[in-house]
Amino acid sequence: MEQANNIQTAVVRRASKGDAAAQALLYKQYSKAMFNICTRMTGNLNDAEDILQDAFVIAFRSMYQLREAAQFGGWLKRIVVNECIRFSKKNTRWNEWNDQMNDVPADDASEWWTSISLDLIHREIKGLPDGCRQVFNLYVLEDYSHKEIAESLAISESTSKSQYWRAKQLLKERITAQIQVHG
Repeated sequence: MEQANNIQTAVVRRASKGDAAAQALLYKQYSKAMFNICTRMTGNLNDAEDILQDAFVIAFRSMYQLREAAQFGGWLKRIVVNECIRFSKKNTRWNEWNDQMNDVPADDASEWWTSISLDLIHREIKGLPDGCRQVFNLYVLEDYSHKEIAESLAISESTSKSQYWRAKQLLKERITAQIQVHG
């Protein structure tokens, strides 16, 4: 494991000096995982590809800001998520559900979804309306708080909470319907 970390660190250092081969190695190593984040956040393959490309360009141009080469993966993920948020701010119309739902129910303790196929869940998350999908992904998968989501997306905290609640309800309804139809 130590040697793998040393190799990774050496590749990151070479890439930070503009070495195209090292940058290509990093792209090959991280692009699939970062593309999955982009796809989840945008729900659209073309937008995900554009954001991924932009994120890697930003990362390779900004590598001088990376303090620890071993932290490249987490640093890149942060760039990707931030680019997805930037895209969302520009392209998502937010529904102010908080006016219609003053009391958003607390998370229920039942974890009905634990026995469901991950492919089905992933497919249904991608099909959520933009605002719901963005909040759901940031809250559940990227571990942002509702306050952080509100600040990042320039929405109110209550809108973040209501969009999350709506996403959970839509997912539950859609997945339940899929299970009833397809078993």
